[in-house]
Amino acid sequence: MTYPEPELREPDLPRTAKVRPTALRTGWTTGACATAAAKAAVTALVTGVPQRQVEIGLPAGSRVAFPVARCDLADPPGAGAEAVVVKDAGDDPDVTHGAHLTATVGWRDAPGLDLAGGPGVGTVTKPGLGLAVGGPAINETPRRMIGQAVAEVVDLTEVGVRVVISVPGGEVMARKTTNRRLGILGGISILGTTGIVRPFSTASWRASVVQAVHVMAAQGERTVVLCTGGRTERAARALLPDLPEVCFVEVGDFTGAAVTAAVGDGLTRVAFVGMAGKLAKLAAGVLMTHYTRSKVDLSLLGAVTADAGGGPALVAEVVAANTGRHAYELWEAAGLLRPAGDLLCARVRQVLLRFAGHAVDVDVAMVDFAGERLVASSGRWAP
Repeated sequence: MTYPEPELREPDLPRTAKVRPTALRTGWTTGACATAAAKAAVTALVTGVPQRQVEIGLPAGSRVAFPVARCDLADPPGAGAEAVVVKDAGDDPDVTHGAHLTATVGWRDAPGLDLAGGPGVGTVTKPGLGLAVGGPAINETPRRMIGQAVAEVVDLTEVGVRVVISVPGGEVMARKTTNRRLGILGGISILGTTGIVRPFSTASWRASVVQAVHVMAAQGERTVVLCTGGRTERAARALLPDLPEVCFVEVGDFTGAAVTAAVGDGLTRVAFVGMAGKLAKLAAGVLMTHYTRSKVDLSLLGAVTADAGGGPALVAEVVAANTGRHAYELWEAAGLLRPAGDLLCARVRQVLLRFAGHAVDVDVAMVDFAGERLVASSGRWAP
């Protein structure tokens, strides 16, 4: 079908994010803080000594020390331990700033790690989040980080450890998030793909995106690669290995600002690499994709599904999907991920071309949620 051209929109920033007179300060994700708490508690369990500081590894390979706000041993000794790490979100306007990430640990009979969610950690009740329905809302990267941190203390092939992550007051914090709409009930999510919170949602981050484009243009580069985060940047580097590092810009929510800067600096090519949710928002003409200012247009994804050959039942499922990721999973299960993804990327390409006044060439690629595999594109790359 021929899509109607969407209205191009670049919504204003959230009011609380507009003024940042000082430099941005990064912080730590709930996943990193939960990992630190878990390692501190397990170390105390093994040594019998309460921990005051603990060091963990981040996914990129660096190691960071966290202060431990509280670390207690159960009675009798060796029965269990509990540790608390307080989240510092830096300058990100994060509702979980100051949260007490708490790990309660004990031994289990079978070797390995049993990771569970306690009070204040949400329970997954809908598909489309990459997590088991009925399980705790602890994402894949924090799960892996916790497992690796615990394995630095004990040999999980020989002994078993149960770790319960809880967040006092997490249910109240969750009321200020979109968790309920996504089907995460009873608390917050334990999130993070890098362990580091970078304040993507602030006016200062928007300015840093524009500055990054200016810097690469000043070095004579004419192709900018826009990525939404760390995983998509890794995927983009694999797609375009010959480009220097300066060409890759993590835009967060500010695709429109980056494209405007690229046109102003006389660049000739913009490549956008993203995942299904951000692509769906861009396809609908939304160029500033902060979650408070935009949502995934599932009717658009339903139309894409039909054009890709999906039947009425699948179209209805996609239109009723919980998230953009859920729609992606439905496409994948139906064997339509490549054709539907290609159509979505093509629509994003047309939106970005219009927004740029056709002053630059545009390529668009969609990668999987691990950032490891190209699954669709607007034509230049073949999965």
